[in-house]
Amino acid sequence: MCRHPRRGEAGGQVTEGSTAPSERGAAVGRGIGVGLMNGLWKPRVLGAWRVPASGPVILAVNHSHMIDGPMVMGTAPRPVHFLIKKEAFVGPLDPFLRGIGQVRVDRTGADRAAITDALGVLADGGVLGIFPEGTRGEGDFAALRAGLAYFAVRSGAPIVPVAVLGSTDRAGRLVPGLPALRGRIDLVFGDAFRAGDGSGPRTRKVLDEATVRIQDRLTAHLANARRLTGRSATLE
Repeated sequence: MCRHPRRGEAGGQVTEGSTAPSERGAAVGRGIGVGLMNGLWKPRVLGAWRVPASGPVILAVNHSHMIDGPMVMGTAPRPVHFLIKKEAFVGPLDPFLRGIGQVRVDRTGADRAAITDALGVLADGGVLGIFPEGTRGEGDFAALRAGLAYFAVRSGAPIVPVAVLGSTDRAGRLVPGLPALRGRIDLVFGDAFRAGDGSGPRTRKVLDEATVRIQDRLTAHLANARRLTGRSATLE
């Protein structure tokens, strides 16, 4: 997850090699995700109707396993463009991820190309997927970076919290790095909310305050998702 830039920084020149994420590619990625995620595991999806049917949306997803992103891509009602760390774009995965409309991001600084591409997704009325914790961890929204707040405040797009539960419950026998095949994974989509309307200042103070408000909403959603699915925090 890229840190937020200083005000006006996102308007800088796009770095060479950056290409706008393809909406058609994201739709193809969703089709692949639907087939793989439903074929290999048993996702149970709650509240997907809460994702607005049109217009820009940010999906804020907790992150504890590498399949969390593909699982959301395969269960969300609309194609999703995820911000994905640049380290994943290696070998044949590079053209594949770009081809399915995903956004490459350098997490070590303010990646202007990624910022431009992500804001472009929202400006075109698309769905941007973000792991606000920045990297895989406990998946409890305990440590949010400011990037989510920046995109939400600047674009005015609503945020839909998404809790992915069960991806770390039990490792598979054939592929230990993946969840057990045909195991159940729960995905709970929460109520949309806004962190800003896109017209206000984007000072560090404003973004820090927005991050705190967003974290409160995401943490509350995760707790509710655990109650709904019967999964306690100790199981995650």
